[in-house]
Amino acid sequence: MRIRATVAAVSGALALSALAVPAAQAAGNPVSGVTFSNVVINSGKSIVVGASAQVTVSATYTVTHPASLSASSFMSGPLLYRGTSITEPTEALIGGDDPGTCTASSSTVLKCTAKIQFRPAATGDYDDLANSQAGAWKVGAVALDNSDHFKWQSDLGTKNVQRLSKLTVNAAPEPVKKGKTVTVTGALTRANWDNHKYQGYTGQPVKLQFRKAGSSTYTTLKTVTTDSSGNLKATTTATADGYFRYSFAGTSTTPAVSAGGDYVDVQ
Repeated sequence: MRIRATVAAVSGALALSALAVPAAQAAGNPVSGVTFSNVVINSGKSIVVGASAQVTVSATYTVTHPASLSASSFMSGPLLYRGTSITEPTEALIGGDDPGTCTASSSTVLKCTAKIQFRPAATGDYDDLANSQAGAWKVGAVALDNSDHFKWQSDLGTKNVQRLSKLTVNAAPEPVKKGKTVTVTGALTRANWDNHKYQGYTGQPVKLQFRKAGSSTYTTLKTVTTDSSGNLKATTTATADGYFRYSFAGTSTTPAVSAGGDYVDVQ
């Protein structure tokens, strides 16, 4: 069996490329005894990427290696993958442009940090993200030496990669007489990694909320569903001066977001 990776050993650094390497290399493989643990990506938070700008997140991890294996003889880094294992991915692996930087805490343990880049738009030799890649990913890691010996490790955690969301609100008329109708409009959009624009997020439940002037707490008035363009429209009765906003709870592919409150003066 052969697998495809996005890491290559080039003059002591990792560069993105497409290499096919044997999955089973235990015999004569100096890095076969390397193991990974304590992998934390983006401080445990979901990774949120907009329509066009690159996002770089930090990762920390621990490497344990045989005492006979010099820390300077191999490189390592965390990866995101989909599939039953990192050696049988169903999509291209996502990893950093460069290897992790490690410091020895003992003769067999390294404490490491790394950067992972997410590009919604292709740049040079780097592929872009696709909308289908939003959602849950599994966390793995790889170690490799300058002789192209690899050690892969799966099931080191999970991570959500999400399409940045935006939410607007406008309450009218302003001012309004007490007891009259206030119409609240808005739009829920999210990053489209396929065309690098923001598009309406359709069919999503969004809460219309109100915060009375002088209060710090929003109260939900009703739930509205976005239309085929991601637009929102609701009506309510003016009762007191305060702020109207829409609030979206988020999904696995799209983060939660709340609009800034729009103030209405009730006379």
